[in-house]
Amino acid sequence: MTIFLYSLMCFIFGTTFLAIKVGVDEGFPPFLSAGIRFLAAGAILYLILLARRKTSWKLLLRKELMFTGFTLTFITFACLYWAEQFVSSGIAAVLSASAPIIIILIQTAFMGVRIDKASIVGIILGFAGVFFLFLPGLSITWNTFWIIGCGIILFGQFGYATGSIWSGKTISTFKKESPMALNAVQMIYGGLFLLLLSLFAGEPAPNITIPGLLSILYLTVAGSMIAHTIYYYLVAKTNAFLPSTWLYVSPLIALTIGHFFYNEAVHPVMLVGVLLILSSLILVNLGKILQFVSIKKMASSK
Repeated sequence: MTIFLYSLMCFIFGTTFLAIKVGVDEGFPPFLSAGIRFLAAGAILYLILLARRKTSWKLLLRKELMFTGFTLTFITFACLYWAEQFVSSGIAAVLSASAPIIIILIQTAFMGVRIDKASIVGIILGFAGVFFLFLPGLSITWNTFWIIGCGIILFGQFGYATGSIWSGKTISTFKKESPMALNAVQMIYGGLFLLLLSLFAGEPAPNITIPGLLSILYLTVAGSMIAHTIYYYLVAKTNAFLPSTWLYVSPLIALTIGHFFYNEAVHPVMLVGVLLILSSLILVNLGKILQFVSIKKMASSK
């Protein structure tokens, strides 16, 4: 069951990037569609938890969760949805996988966390990988919006990294609350911020199409509700590290389905960038990987 749920989670997370791309291409304004997705998913999950008496209304009033929603959901997905107007879903997924590298950089620069040699090499490889991803856009035609889109996705990962670090503190602060309830509330706030941005940006009314509606439905139910529920279930049943390894798997899924089912171009140079970024993720998390393998070996020997 654990293997099945882990595989399902990786598949869903990998396909969400293409679902975003389909919705945007079909004429759904990026900020509006992102806001609907997260507000709906967060509200439904929160109401379910309230009905089961797993949380309380007071959680909606916590400014800590408002900040989490602003960084983890609003900044990250405002950047991602906007950028996918110009960047393929596969490249968006690979660039989004750079978040652990940015987390290490923030912790080292502002929190005094020491960085080991493997992480240093991993960060260097990560930047090299991003450079190789950018190379096809640095052609004679100079696809300006493609370059800007890639940069915006990377900027959004600073929001994700900040929100992830803050989430760890928030979970410690609200030990009695279910992590699912905390996630639901931050999604509600993130969704509200995205809808406000859509309003102030003057986004036009959406072009209602079946593929566009299906993309929002899939992202809301599968991407934001089912996949995240599986994530927290796996954290509870295994450990915090195993579920997070979806970052190693999902970009490859996103690249594959984007190429074969949506005719997204994959330049050979980009594949070098993909390999470098995935290698950097392994090096940055090498300590956790070795610890995880060690624990598994001890468990199997018993």
